[in-house]
Amino acid sequence: MTYALAWPLQQAVFQRLGADSGVAALLGDRIYDAPPQESTTEIHLTLGDDEATDWSTGTDQGCEHRLTLLIHAPARGFAEAKQAAAAVCDALLGAELTLTRGHVVCIGFLSAETARAQADRVRQIALRFRVLVEDTV
Repeated sequence: MTYALAWPLQQAVFQRLGADSGVAALLGDRIYDAPPQESTTEIHLTLGDDEATDWSTGTDQGCEHRLTLLIHAPARGFAEAKQAAAAVCDALLGAELTLTRGHVVCIGFLSAETARAQADRVRQIALRFRVLVEDTV
């Protein structure tokens, strides 16, 4: 298997999060591939690290992706960040993601880790998901 399904998976995740009303209520359209160039004082989500591992069989081509999505919240407490993290989980878990190539076999929650960053001014939550994708080519 190759890394060929990584981009279709990223597109599908962002499309799903952008279309979800719960995520929109908390993040608006502040879902980014990379952190914004300018400093922002609004809660937002960025794509974190992605690890891909082959899980192909003799007859099927597949890949396990471990995605990290990062919630960044400028508030002093974690309430806003945790609400956004819950909305992201609700939007992704059990969702049917439509890929331009391949299809999602399953998506599951792996872990979440909170952190204080930038001299205790920003709260961050790293959400990790395991997504199994199968190629249809």
